[in-house]
Amino acid sequence: MNKTWYTISNVAAIPSPAVVVYPDRVGENIRRAITIIGDPQRLRPHIKTHKCGQIIRMHLELGVTKFKCATIAEAEMAASAGAKDILVATPLVGPNVQRFGELRLKFPLVQFSTICDSTEIAHALSALGDAQREPVRTYLDLNCGMNRTGIVPGPEALELYRLLSSLPGISAAGIHAYDGNIHEESLGARRQQFDAMNTWLVSFRKELMASALPVPNTVASGTPTFALHAQNKDRECSPGTYVFSDFGYQRYSDLDFQIAALVVTRVLSKPTPNRLCLDLGHKAIASENPQPRVQFLNLTEATQVMHSEEHLVIETPDAANWRVGDVLYGVPRHICPTIALHDFVFPVVNGVAGEPWPIEARRRKITI
Repeated sequence: MNKTWYTISNVAAIPSPAVVVYPDRVGENIRRAITIIGDPQRLRPHIKTHKCGQIIRMHLELGVTKFKCATIAEAEMAASAGAKDILVATPLVGPNVQRFGELRLKFPLVQFSTICDSTEIAHALSALGDAQREPVRTYLDLNCGMNRTGIVPGPEALELYRLLSSLPGISAAGIHAYDGNIHEESLGARRQQFDAMNTWLVSFRKELMASALPVPNTVASGTPTFALHAQNKDRECSPGTYVFSDFGYQRYSDLDFQIAALVVTRVLSKPTPNRLCLDLGHKAIASENPQPRVQFLNLTEATQVMHSEEHLVIETPDAANWRVGDVLYGVPRHICPTIALHDFVFPVVNGVAGEPWPIEARRRKITI
């Protein structure tokens, strides 16, 4: 095989299926994100993409100290790796409220915060902060159009923020506005939707301040709208996928981030003259999207025809040129849930795979 940027000289030592990451490319993606935003202290990357302490430390070395996450385990991993400021951007319900409290006790030097879109959660967080005698920094979670979590800007949202500003045990931290619903391929179409959303976001923030309510911070953006939000100096930005990228995000010509993570898979069988069966089943690569779920770098003409728990079957006119045991390198369509399927990844430097990095936060619980 001709040597390319992704070729691994000791690939024979990597059991497949596996994920490999290229730290040089990860570092370059972080630097590009910092260049876009202009100040590493305004970058609050979402760690759901990588869930890995080594990549937290790569950010810290470049001056990024604030992070956003989805789970208590991700927050614990980030704090253990040295993060100074961590936003848990999922509404805390049930035992997770107490787990959040335990997190604050275990890492007293880390500034933790979370989000709220209902009076029920507001009162639960108030009780926690009151009991611990340390206010819970709480962002109002706005619904930017995803209709997933968040409250629609308006009188009800203003009253909820007023409640967050008045309850004991809570410190109103500002606004959280995730606009993952804005993901059009065309930058022009994305900008049009962004401008409409940003107009009411700015207006709502001004309305809160006009009501004498403190709004210390705004946290916004996913990767598709990152560069648009970054132009607004009044907020932190929280892209996530940029760190590895994937072929789903490569369709955005304006997002100049490198592919920095791949799946390694092998030919298990050749069931027909034009088919290859690979060890890249649902358990090894994210399968929530339609096919193709992976693009192969060293086999460009292939159609994915069958996908099951342990196997991916492809048809290719080049099948005769492949032997059982041969290695394929693939770019996942969606890297974030792909990473969550693996206990560790192999870092590749100068074409050599090193000791694996654990994906600690793929677990639901680490210690808390």
